[in-house]
Amino acid sequence: MVRILVSIPDGTWKIIEKSLKGKIGEKDSEIIRNIVMAYLSEKGYLKEERGKTV
Repeated sequence: MVRILVSIPDGTWKIIEKSLKGKIGEKDSEIIRNIVMAYLSEKGYLKEERGKTV
């Protein structure tokens, strides 16, 4: 697992906390991880390759 530091503008974070906290995660890191995973999945980056899920 890789850890990174991410800066998010205050206004964006307020929207995330208001709309997504409790729905896609409880902790800040869990929410951001789920947003990234959902985006990558939607864009097709997490497709199966040679019988393995990325």
